[in-house]
Amino acid sequence: AASAQESMAHEQADSEDTLEEINIAEDSAGTSLAPAHSLWTTDAGGSVLLRMDDGCPEKPVTVHQMFKTAVERYGNMHALASKINDKWEKITFFEYYQLCRKAAKSFIKLGLERFHGVAILGFNSAEWFISAIGAIMAGGIMTGIYATNSPEACQYVASDSKANVVVVENQKQLDKILQIRDSLPHLRAIVQYSGQADENISNLYSWEHFMELGVDVSDQNLDDIIDSQRANQCCVLIYTSGTTGKPKGVMLSHDNITWTAKNASRAGDVQPADTKQESLVSYLPLSHVAAQMYDLWTGIQFGELVYFAQPDALKGSLVTTLREVCPTSHMGVPRVWEKMMEKIKYAISQCGYVKKKLATWAMSVSLEVNQRFLLKDEGKPFLFFLADSLVLQKLRAELGFSCCQKFFSGAAPISTETMQFFLGLNIRLYEVYGMSESTGPHFMSGANAYKLPSCGKVVPGCRYKMADVDSEGTGEICFWGRNIFMGFLNMEDKTREILDEDGWLHSGDLGKIDEEGFLYITGRIKELIITAGGENVPPVPIEEAVKAELPIISNAMLIGDKRKFLSMLLTLKCCSNTETMEPTEALSLEAVEFCKQLGSHATTVSDIVEGQDKEVYQAIKEGIERVNAGATSNAQRIQKWTVLRKDFSVSGGELGEWSRPDQSTYAYRMLRNCWSKVLRQCFRVCVENKINIQAL
Repeated sequence: AASAQESMAHEQADSEDTLEEINIAEDSAGTSLAPAHSLWTTDAGGSVLLRMDDGCPEKPVTVHQMFKTAVERYGNMHALASKINDKWEKITFFEYYQLCRKAAKSFIKLGLERFHGVAILGFNSAEWFISAIGAIMAGGIMTGIYATNSPEACQYVASDSKANVVVVENQKQLDKILQIRDSLPHLRAIVQYSGQADENISNLYSWEHFMELGVDVSDQNLDDIIDSQRANQCCVLIYTSGTTGKPKGVMLSHDNITWTAKNASRAGDVQPADTKQESLVSYLPLSHVAAQMYDLWTGIQFGELVYFAQPDALKGSLVTTLREVCPTSHMGVPRVWEKMMEKIKYAISQCGYVKKKLATWAMSVSLEVNQRFLLKDEGKPFLFFLADSLVLQKLRAELGFSCCQKFFSGAAPISTETMQFFLGLNIRLYEVYGMSESTGPHFMSGANAYKLPSCGKVVPGCRYKMADVDSEGTGEICFWGRNIFMGFLNMEDKTREILDEDGWLHSGDLGKIDEEGFLYITGRIKELIITAGGENVPPVPIEEAVKAELPIISNAMLIGDKRKFLSMLLTLKCCSNTETMEPTEALSLEAVEFCKQLGSHATTVSDIVEGQDKEVYQAIKEGIERVNAGATSNAQRIQKWTVLRKDFSVSGGELGEWSRPDQSTYAYRMLRNCWSKVLRQCFRVCVENKINIQAL
């Protein structure tokens, strides 16, 4: 195999021939594609050239063709499982397909126009899946809306996608749409899939009523619409990056969805159901590309059995569902894995002396051995298997992972501390790196591509190149492949910003590729601090180092652009309100334990801030001194720091509604950078005007 450097040279040498190769491939693809003259479009009804070449020759298929093939292979196997009256009720792939056809007919009956939107607002459910696929079968474009969105945010997405129908979960979500209904000129109907509306409202349908609306729409009518669809046309919209201006509608084609579901999942060693059926729990927001690809589209492609979690999954019931289901595969965003880690740490701390020592011993053995034997089990010592069978299997079972073989982390960067903690449980978290604009994964870790702290290797069939590489081998990561999006809906300028003239997708992330092809993210292009002395300082490594040294710290924000020295804003780990997700005064279990070890009795943020807790402040001071000791230059040392009264949050306005770390792709880094600049500007103004930062 060629080295990473040879691969990069190959990409650059071949870039000029790429469009010619694509055109040849399009000609050979025949009538399965709509006429196209460009790699991108901003028109919902437009079509694009596909990035087909000798390395990626698979024939493009539509979502319907993928589903039909799955039904032929897995028709009698169970596809979806919903808990109703404390009992899991399952439907087969054949039943699933028929329900999607019924929904499609009902959308047609309601007047869904070609390439107009069906927006879905609610928690994961069979109805969510059926609405999504039914909308596509009926010739519409499916888009999810985050269940936490405000009415105004819902209005933007529904209006921008020209939604003819909005599907809502319950009365709470219905109320949001009713508030904005008059500002949605394309809206023709609302469908509620859980519970009954509190009052009779025109053009509002219950799920049962909706599913019967299309009984007089013929199969031929539906099939004609399905047959007219082409793989290089849009079928899904993912809205992302709302803090840097208007949210952008990422247009994904049928081929983006079907190709990525097939090839990325292969990289993750997902097995087809006729070999071994995989099972998983669906709980992450389906409006986000990561969950949608993992739960919905890969589920169809490989015949997986998808269990739907309860709506309060992220408030505590997820582990209960995992224990009942015992999935073979699980994906979590970093915050989910962190919460699990915190709970396990707390549970171990409450054990008696012997159990605590046993757990600590077993986890240390597992961590050490797993770090030595990253890609194979052969040669692992007997002590490791003893620790695993006596202790670690029980801990994994407590989390619902007794049968789980594959563990994925995506949507945002995960800390090395978290990765190492789970290695101590003999759980390898396979990190996935990509963007909404790359239909999710472009680089993946897996059983045969695992090295800490990398994001794994490029997905087979995808390509990459590093732009503007510096003397240390760091450059901007650029993507190429069948997974690259069609363009931003109605946003030509934004599309041209992210796609260069040759069609490469520029991530905005800085990274390095080692000699084996493993990718390491090092920061963001625009996240560089340039001090008054002209020193270039990458803030992310310093911020991460502070958090690694100080487990009590939730967020660390480095400030110093155009300043004489670096300063840092710190926030403490605290509990969140389960309804609003707003940070509360109460410190997290991990933070309280940290304080106890110092001899401090602090249990709230107020107990600590403004220097009230000398033990904690001294510990923070010493931790920052340890970070400074490893600085490469004096300019990269933190000279001043302060602890803020409140952690950053979406509800508090510090993070945008589209930039939740647990709901976004690595584009989250871009949003985080936007907020970083706001904070840094505020801090500069405070310093210049002698304003107490704590007064803010």
